[in-house]
Amino acid sequence: MTQTPPENMAAPSKDMHFREFVLLCACLMAMNALSIDPMLPALPDIGRDLRIPHPNDRQLIISMYFLGLGVGSLLFGILSDRYGRKRVLGSAMALFILSSVACAGAHSFAMLLIGRTCAGFFAGASRVITVSIIRDRFRGDAMARVMSLIFAVFILIPVMAPGMGQAILWIAPWRWIFWTLALLAAMVLLWMLARLPETLRPENRIAISARNVLRGVGGIITHRSVIGYMLASGVAMSGLIGFILSVQQIMFDTFDAQAIFPVAFAVMAGSMGLGSLINSRLVSRFGARRLSQGALIAFILICALHVGVIKAGWESLPVFLVLQSLTMLSIAFTASNFSAISMEPFSKGAGIASSFQSFLTTAISATLGSLIGLAYDGTVLPLALGMACFGCAALAIVFWAERGQLFTRPGHHALRQIEI
Repeated sequence: MTQTPPENMAAPSKDMHFREFVLLCACLMAMNALSIDPMLPALPDIGRDLRIPHPNDRQLIISMYFLGLGVGSLLFGILSDRYGRKRVLGSAMALFILSSVACAGAHSFAMLLIGRTCAGFFAGASRVITVSIIRDRFRGDAMARVMSLIFAVFILIPVMAPGMGQAILWIAPWRWIFWTLALLAAMVLLWMLARLPETLRPENRIAISARNVLRGVGGIITHRSVIGYMLASGVAMSGLIGFILSVQQIMFDTFDAQAIFPVAFAVMAGSMGLGSLINSRLVSRFGARRLSQGALIAFILICALHVGVIKAGWESLPVFLVLQSLTMLSIAFTASNFSAISMEPFSKGAGIASSFQSFLTTAISATLGSLIGLAYDGTVLPLALGMACFGCAALAIVFWAERGQLFTRPGHHALRQIEI
């Protein structure tokens, strides 16, 4: 018996159940988490095996992936607007699998970084095109709710990923993490090819030309709300990237708690899943703007409290876990909602918009997040202070994007559509 999807959420295809659509999109987006989080407990082993001299240099294994991800994000959405979502996504995932295999066979730090950059480049397709697929079917608060449902499922991957990486290290060398990643990606690729219909309508296909791309980008950067929420998303997510880059050193070196690292990471990441689930329940009632703006203010206050706790000398592992879990909870409300708000005006050219959004947010968050990671000095202060500062900057950008009017909820008729 086929279950009717929630109101304003038409099933993506008569051949695909709504729940399967959500689960598949979550797995496609989870490729990035699977490429990052299982590596965290393996960084010391990789560093010893490949003779990486400085502990902070191990962060390049993560940050170079983000570099490739940002560049790849700029390309694949544009290609999918011309050739269709499914064909481009399938090709990129196959190349991602080959890049992961190359990482498994790397015998020098330089070779590993090249493989990681290539893997991030091709993984950009799974992130960008999945958002385009969702926008092909949904808009506004309905899209925000679908994104939250997908994110709530997706977050199970980073919750379990460090534990998966640690389990692999117990029975095999760190290279088997990359072999496992390649196998899982191949399974998702086969599922996608077998079950996902093409979501881009023929009338919404756009020929690839400099004129069309520049027209699309021009429409994005001149639309105050779109560019504002894209910029705010990148700045706000910088704290999350800084957390990912430095959490292994914080747990291992600051708190000497490597034994419980997978569990501690699961608790902190799991709070994002809880936040996404709550957001999916509330966004249709209160609106994406109200929830995300309120969560951003809460994020700033929690980070400011964390800075105060550290300065007062009260920092401890339990305090870190509680406060960081609360920050992750608030980030969940901003991530999916900011994305949905910035994609709202696009019925045609969603691939170009998603590409530019992913490129811009990744470039900003990876650059600023790397500053947090590199500032690690054996304490949690650089992380908490960086999160607080970037949260304030994101709120200022949102204030500008909304022309000083926060907590509004404009209807679809009030939102200017962008023609590409």
